[in-house]
Amino acid sequence: MMAAHRFARVVHASAGIYGLLVMLPQYWMENRIALDSPPAITHPEYFYGFIGVVIAWQLVLLLIARGPARYRAVMPIAVVEKIVFFAPVVLLYSQQRVTNAVLGFGILDFIWASLFAASFILMRPRRA
Repeated sequence: MMAAHRFARVVHASAGIYGLLVMLPQYWMENRIALDSPPAITHPEYFYGFIGVVIAWQLVLLLIARGPARYRAVMPIAVVEKIVFFAPVVLLYSQQRVTNAVLGFGILDFIWASLFAASFILMRPRRA
């Protein structure tokens, strides 16, 4: 159980830290994104809202990392949080509506989802 606990802690902490490092700078990148991937963002409330929700989820991941056994019930929801980005990205990529880079981030979310699912399974309570 100790190895499972350590695995869950490392996975969720790593995902939370990575997510914060990737998402926080995006608050200051609206203009850059408009230049690199035109057209300009036409609904900034969706853009900034998305960033905010993702950042909130990174905090949830850091919380899970602090107590994987206590927050095990949240782990499947964290899996869903990653899949709801991955699945549409794959569909959009198949329609040539997103770039390879976006697909890469989608695949990374699928990897995180898989690691979260593994954490959930490994952290299941043992029968006495």
